[in-house]
Amino acid sequence: MDKILIKGGTLYTMTDGENDIFHGDVLVENGKIAQVAPEIVCEGAQVIDANGNYVLPGLIDAHTHIGLFDFNHDSSVDDANEMTDPVTAAMDARYSINPKARELKVAYEHGITTMLFTPGSGNVFCGQAIVAKTYGDNIFEMTIKAPAAVKIALGGNPKNTYGDMKRLPMTRMGVANVLWETFRKAKEYLDKQNRGEEQDYDANMEAIIPALKGEIPCKIHCTQYDMITAIEVAKAYGVKFSLEHAWGATDYLDEIVESGCDICYGPIATYRSPGERRKVDVEAVKMLDDRGVNVAMITDSPILSEESLYHHIGEAVREGVSQERAVRMVTINPARQLNLDDRLGSLEVGKDADIVIMKGKLGLDTDAKVLYTMVDGKIVYQDK
Repeated sequence: MDKILIKGGTLYTMTDGENDIFHGDVLVENGKIAQVAPEIVCEGAQVIDANGNYVLPGLIDAHTHIGLFDFNHDSSVDDANEMTDPVTAAMDARYSINPKARELKVAYEHGITTMLFTPGSGNVFCGQAIVAKTYGDNIFEMTIKAPAAVKIALGGNPKNTYGDMKRLPMTRMGVANVLWETFRKAKEYLDKQNRGEEQDYDANMEAIIPALKGEIPCKIHCTQYDMITAIEVAKAYGVKFSLEHAWGATDYLDEIVESGCDICYGPIATYRSPGERRKVDVEAVKMLDDRGVNVAMITDSPILSEESLYHHIGEAVREGVSQERAVRMVTINPARQLNLDDRLGSLEVGKDADIVIMKGKLGLDTDAKVLYTMVDGKIVYQDK
């Protein structure tokens, strides 16, 4: 049946209007949202009674390594890190993702319908991140956008990777040197290309060009004072960027706001320890949101489980973020970061029919759970 009518739920449309939460109906037709209104009549449609429940756009996790770190075997598999050189920008995450990873099923059963899959973070330039739906068995068919971002990593991960090899970069200043030099080379490569000058093909430089052109963002793994390095370099080359993890952001609120960058905060439910996790400052989520920064919350799955996204929403609420604003951080906010808000992140006509029907309020009710998950208009999960 091509038409599905969701009747009588509390709709979290995640639009920017004053009345973006209301009691109403959603009509799905041919994989898209066809109508959103207080009341819809459509003869011949399959009807889902959502009365007393909540209807949301599919949740988005904007930073995951599912299928790249594959925990589906007797021993874990790391296909996320091509740690043979600190610059592997040309590596395409799709060729490492196992679409049969059990974590993907867990994801859509918990209402997470879209993810950004990223390589890394063992290198400074880790590779090309992609956006895909969580339901399917062919990652190329599941993919929405590739490449979706250039993944970069600062701090302990690349420093420790190459420090063990006794080669550059084995210090934070070495990591910064690789970052500056690679962007310089990429800009020089692009300038020669624009002038029509002959030069040897360089796959890594080609992979960075879309970021230099502003076509895709850089997702920069960094925490604490590494965030200042990221901001300085990104501003120098005019690239759009997000700070990934961003623990310690409360120390640099002014710099983050002034830079205009996005934040992918988390995982929240991580332990505090010496090094990068020394300052897990969950309160940063509210502080940044209050100052107009586009904040998304991420699980870093499968490092943390996919359903921990619920805990992230709850922790944001506990820190004073309104429940609606917290839900935006896992729907429309990440969709905008990924330049996919024309298709994802809200219940609006013409967008992909990625829809979740939930019992209970995310972030407030501890027994909140998914009753239905719909991906591209198809019911892929129903609570029994």
